[in-house]
Amino acid sequence: MSIRLQAAFGLRREESIKFSPNYAIQSDHIRLKSSWTKGGRARTVPITSEGQRQLLTEAKTLVKGGALIAPHLNYVQQLHRYERQLRNVGLSKLHGLRHGYAQRRYHELTGHVCPPEGGPTSKELTPEQRVLDHETRIMISQELGHSRAAITAVYLGR
Repeated sequence: MSIRLQAAFGLRREESIKFSPNYAIQSDHIRLKSSWTKGGRARTVPITSEGQRQLLTEAKTLVKGGALIAPHLNYVQQLHRYERQLRNVGLSKLHGLRHGYAQRRYHELTGHVCPPEGGPTSKELTPEQRVLDHETRIMISQELGHSRAAITAVYLGR
């Protein structure tokens, strides 16, 4: 479930492991506690698809009012369990899931794919498209928990 949340909402590993559906799920967004996030900055991420809603319903059903960390485990124990399960299926770092989220959101918000996916580079954009590109990058940066739009170049290219 943590991995699926990472993919669907661009969450970091710790955020996805500490996810508590009853707290997080709101009508049109999920909210992340400052104690779950890097840098201690609480944030929200919009719910933009029916697939995300279905996933959140599954998460809520899975934990039956609790959190993704089982009641008898602490965060470190759950992290080791998560890492062991990844190793068992031949996976390690899943930061690419955040890239996928950022790239999907960019396409949703601009109507075209980002440069690494074959979309136009910043030099190829019209002035109007540049404004939309900049606004979109700011929005995605905030959804990913960053404080500046420039970081999105890592996820979306230039």
